[in-house]
Amino acid sequence: MKKDWRCTGLILGGVVLSAGFLGACSSDEESGGQSEGGGGEGMSGELEIQYFVGGYGDSWWKEVIGDFQEEYPDLTIVEHAGPNINEEMRSRWVSDDPPDVVYIDGAGSSETQMIEDGQLANLTELVEGMELEDGSPMMDNFIVDPDQHDGEIYSLPLVFDTWGTWYDKAWFESEGFEVPTDFDSFMDSMGTIQEEAGIDPFVTSGQHPYYFLRGVLYPAFAAAGGEELLASLIKGEEGAWTSDTTLEVMKKVEQMVEAGYFDSGLGALNHTQSQMNFLLHDNAFVPVGFWLPNEMANDTPEDFEYGFIPSPMQDAGENFAIVPDLRPLAIAENAENKEAAEAFVEFVFSREYAESFSEHTGAIMNVSGVDLSENENVPQYLKDANEMINDTEQVTIYQKPHPMSADLETPVGNALLSLMLGDSTAEEFVQAAEDAASQYRQ
Repeated sequence: MKKDWRCTGLILGGVVLSAGFLGACSSDEESGGQSEGGGGEGMSGELEIQYFVGGYGDSWWKEVIGDFQEEYPDLTIVEHAGPNINEEMRSRWVSDDPPDVVYIDGAGSSETQMIEDGQLANLTELVEGMELEDGSPMMDNFIVDPDQHDGEIYSLPLVFDTWGTWYDKAWFESEGFEVPTDFDSFMDSMGTIQEEAGIDPFVTSGQHPYYFLRGVLYPAFAAAGGEELLASLIKGEEGAWTSDTTLEVMKKVEQMVEAGYFDSGLGALNHTQSQMNFLLHDNAFVPVGFWLPNEMANDTPEDFEYGFIPSPMQDAGENFAIVPDLRPLAIAENAENKEAAEAFVEFVFSREYAESFSEHTGAIMNVSGVDLSENENVPQYLKDANEMINDTEQVTIYQKPHPMSADLETPVGNALLSLMLGDSTAEEFVQAAEDAASQYRQ
């Protein structure tokens, strides 16, 4: 069932930019983003923080951690960070010697898997007592509420993002290429580009098939079957992957394969290579989240103008579908310094740091009640995307129940790659995914 997000987040009076998608009113008088009820003065010992460094960079983390260190000078803060940090820290988690705080993002991480493995602390009581700078409850100020697993909260959604399909707005305008509005026009646009530019129009990362799963298929499933279908697929419920509606969506992917619209070499591409090919116009469309422009800032040609649309997989006459993608912050169940960990989590969630996050990353933090419409550091592509996303006549917002477990996403991704490479059919894919779901349920 669709949820009316415009009553709870995306158009909350001041949440958005005027057309407002970003968030945060800052105040130089605020004490470093400290929220009420922090962990207390005089904390000492060691606080270990793990965070993935990808498209959002690490400058925001450096600022926040630096401010927290000033607030609690007796703490020794140890940062574990980098693009491969999830793999580098895996042995720590497996051996029950985890860092205290973890930002869950990037390849090799899975919030749902960590919860299922008992690695994350229950944060229900903590978040219910958290307040923002104005004294209002934190639970009333999330754009999207925290995921709940059996009614309990184990992570707090820090970053509000959404996947979609990107194109070069300047190139499309100069060449007269069509910006898709639905699946039929998507196919027409890719056909024109293939013929006139002589390229494979669509690229994604074959090494990370979840880019296509989350960036293209999730909104496609939501558009076709609503939140009920999306949830059943993510949970691996019996019969969901072999349903008629799921097969209809996958037949669209098969059409793209048969038309030769996928990059023929995508199987060997990681996410940055696929994005680089996109920037060089070796391809015209790529599915990524809002971190793309920041991640590729040093490689973006001067005349390149980022354009964003929700992935156009819906039928003609239907709204685009958006499925919010959240990046959470959590505390390890076996954290050695839970007092400091809880204080840091409360410290981070503020409108001051929400504004700072937008300025550092070109994306938004999951905090409502803010307005960056006059902030010159907000990139134009976000303002344009926000205007579309908040247009109820164009876009419908759907919520997924929680991220898909890695135990299900990995085999589904492998089957998806086979389909995108033309090595299997849509029917074979849905059966392989159903088999994977059956194994996952056991």
